[in-house]
Amino acid sequence: MSTTVPEPAGEFRERLRELPPSAKLVAKVLETEEPLTQGELAEESLLPDRTVRYALTRLEEQDLVVSRHSFRDARKQVYLLNN
Repeated sequence: MSTTVPEPAGEFRERLRELPPSAKLVAKVLETEEPLTQGELAEESLLPDRTVRYALTRLEEQDLVVSRHSFRDARKQVYLLNN
């Protein structure tokens, strides 16, 4: 298991600034309610499922979000901020 060094909040925010509004909203929801499934993120953010998928992809590309298997349902992934 690798150990990650937490990055300064300013660097996290700077990388987030470059992303589309949908990714920023998903990150904000994860900031207050983590970890969440993709469906829960869509429900909380009021965004369509497809938009949430796109936002999560962009966030993962920037290493701002990580996914793990859900303990409640191993078929699902849960997402949380990587800060």
